Amino acid sequence: MSNTIDTSDVLSDLVIRDAEPEDFERITEIYGHHVLHGLASFEERAPEIAELTSRWQHVRERGLPYLVADVDGRVEGFAYAGAYRTRPAYRFTVEDTIYIAPEVVGKGAGSALLAELIKRVTALGYRQMIAVIGDSANVASIGLHARLGFRVAGTLQSAGFKMGRWVDSVIMQRGLGDGDGNIPVGNPTREK
Repeated sequence: MSNTIDTSDVLSDLVIRDAEPEDFERITEIYGHHVLHGLASFEERAPEIAELTSRWQHVRERGLPYLVADVDGRVEGFAYAGAYRTRPAYRFTVEDTIYIAPEVVGKGAGSALLAELIKRVTALGYRQMIAVIGDSANVASIGLHARLGFRVAGTLQSAGFKMGRWVDSVIMQRGLGDGDGNIPVGNPTREK
């Protein structure tokens, strides 16, 4: 497995930056599209802007990154890291979340967002990143994660039921920094 990150497909006018409150109208629109029209999210009703803003604030309170892909001043995607599980033994592991506007899928925003997210959580001392991908037929997300060094760790068959059918969850994993090569020092999940 290679942990090399290739971002050669990134659009030249793409900027990855921290999410700001004014981005949440567009983030709500992007996420709502995926909730209502796809299987990547197991939510069935699109959350409102207040709920997504609250989730963003929770991520920030934990000191974790919440990023947007900005193309010519318009948010075209977002990604963030959250706790994988709440038990203390998982404190060196994060789960990534990433959603891209349908009109720019495959144009490099996802690669740029995920690469920056990996870079930032590695610098914070995290050792593993988990991706829980809705729908085993979600080749775009599975391929994106594979290109950025994730490997398939397993598939939970028929873990969800959405849009009238059973949906798998694909679990992918990537080591960060030294991964499990040595004993970690510190506690990256300390509350701010």
